[in-house]
Amino acid sequence: MEYISTRGVAPDASFDEVLLAGLAPDGGLYMPVRWPSFSRDEIAAFAGRPYGDIAAAVMNRFTTGAYDENSLRAIAHSIYECFADPEVAPIKPVGDDDYILELFHGPTLAFKDFAMQFLGRLFDDVLARRSKRLTIIAATSGDTGAAAIEALKSCERVDIVVLHPEGRVTDVQRRMMTNIDAPNVLNIAIAGSFDDCQVIVKQLFADNDFVERVSLGGVNSINWARLAAQAVYYFTAYAAVAKNDELVNFVVPTGNFGDVFAGYAAKQMGLPIEKLGVATNANDILHRALTSGDYSPSQVRQTASPSMDIQVASNFERLLFEAMNRDSVALTARMQGFAKNHSMKLTTEELEFIRRDFVSCAVSEDDTLDEMKRHYGETGVLIDPHTAVGRSAARKLRTAGKLSGKIITLSTAHPAKFPEAVKGATGVAPELPPHQVGIFNRREYFMKAANDAGAVKAAIINQVSASMS
Repeated sequence: MEYISTRGVAPDASFDEVLLAGLAPDGGLYMPVRWPSFSRDEIAAFAGRPYGDIAAAVMNRFTTGAYDENSLRAIAHSIYECFADPEVAPIKPVGDDDYILELFHGPTLAFKDFAMQFLGRLFDDVLARRSKRLTIIAATSGDTGAAAIEALKSCERVDIVVLHPEGRVTDVQRRMMTNIDAPNVLNIAIAGSFDDCQVIVKQLFADNDFVERVSLGGVNSINWARLAAQAVYYFTAYAAVAKNDELVNFVVPTGNFGDVFAGYAAKQMGLPIEKLGVATNANDILHRALTSGDYSPSQVRQTASPSMDIQVASNFERLLFEAMNRDSVALTARMQGFAKNHSMKLTTEELEFIRRDFVSCAVSEDDTLDEMKRHYGETGVLIDPHTAVGRSAARKLRTAGKLSGKIITLSTAHPAKFPEAVKGATGVAPELPPHQVGIFNRREYFMKAANDAGAVKAAIINQVSASMS
């Protein structure tokens, strides 16, 4: 399996090269040169199989030439058998045709664990084979950082640097990142928003001398390997609820468009998905883009669902690449115009292409809190604010006739990661699982930095120098 950049200048790359690079050297995002596929019979055979088996089968289609399915199966079982629920990603009915897919049973209680744990094992393997060391950088709106640190803190050949927006993540989210005392971990609180953190990451990757000096790689959802690993749970969820090749809908609370694009990848591989519902909070750039074609960021608004407080969705470039018939020259011009003008208008043809697979809904802050209260009142189960955005969007889209039949909403985080919001909505304080109970008693390890790429660059150079001394 070979990969191409959306910008079309970088040479084709292998899976190992895509894994280590993250962002393509021409500033684009890697995509498979063609979509691998499963037959309907192969998909039907997933029913009843362990999560690790399905993960190996799906990942194998993206790693051809780098790993065989038996090796991937051994990795997958060793990872996912440590998740808190034996089903790994259990699916729970919440109505006749409505389901919640629980993706928070990993070590840091968020869906990011599914991919990060896999990437950690792959990094160790690839770097050992190449006798290389890598500096991984990640921008986080709350959950990516903790998942990346947890997955990579024990890697012998990796330094992990995480940028998080100071004061814009919950205490639980922050402490899951900053409680870790490891020589290869650097956590930086940036005086700005998540979008500011993303900009810094892109600026660092644009400095080729710096990239080479510290062997820079990424694990944000710009890294294709993450999306490949996240596509797996669309297959497992489908296998759990679908009958006779029926079409199923997924609704995904999303800010950076990575998790829902993983669903698009699954659909391109043959999974019978009718529609993918893009659920946004008040930071509704994706909803505006899908409904009116207006992809123009506004000021980031802080909400009860901070992991979605994003105005520039990095992975939207991948969908635009598809909608533009993979014309990298036209795509590059479009993205350069967006960087200059901070706005983009989708064409009628692009919107028609996107709407074949996607619908969207923006959920207000009041509706998010109401959904947490309603869901708890009807089921006795607490959900986090991101899941509430998804469930509210799913109900609105069904009522509006934009979705019908079975709807699976992705539950992306444990409610205990957002205790203030959950208690404020329901009156009930969610409890942390036993393995995370002590986080408020542990020392925190992080530094603060200005919203400046130069300051971050200097900190990374110091970190890498210390690791190699």
